[in-house]
Amino acid sequence: MSQTSSNRHERASVTTHLIGITTEKNMATRYAKIVLTLALAAFATLVAFNNITDYGSNFAFVKHVLSMDTTFPGNAAMYRAITTPWLWHGAYWLIIAGEALTAVLLARGALALWRARRATGTEFNLAKKCAVAGLTLGFVVWFFGFMVIGGEWFLMWQSHQWNGQEAAFKFYMAILGVLIFLNQPDTDHD
Repeated sequence: MSQTSSNRHERASVTTHLIGITTEKNMATRYAKIVLTLALAAFATLVAFNNITDYGSNFAFVKHVLSMDTTFPGNAAMYRAITTPWLWHGAYWLIIAGEALTAVLLARGALALWRARRATGTEFNLAKKCAVAGLTLGFVVWFFGFMVIGGEWFLMWQSHQWNGQEAAFKFYMAILGVLIFLNQPDTDHD
């Protein structure tokens, strides 16, 4: 075998080895995206399930936040308070529906990603639609619902007992992190 033929063989071997590493890395990244999406689907499922099966516990939270009965005494925003029981229930069911729909979209998204895990990068990227929708809805539920509406409109931050902002922050930051990671483009795995 000539020197140039030997060099070509070595370069082909190194290239094949590097492609193998890239394939493993891409597949590991795809599996990570699937697992993280599935983990958040499980989380949203459990939150919705708990809110339905232990309705009273978190209903009390919604009631007090909307009533603004534990905010600073005499604050000028008390006109925002909702003291009508059927509106408390309606708001709570809206939250539960948002959590449940988030869970369904994320589970469907994880399944779509699983089915596309060995597909081309373009096909895998297209399979992200449902997961992206679920992550976006989850962000809306926990950021817009709890931080914007609950925290700022109903001044939940003023309540020492009924303040869910810290928990909501943990939830929507996890969701946002997965949304950013999931949206990183995937390339062909082979």
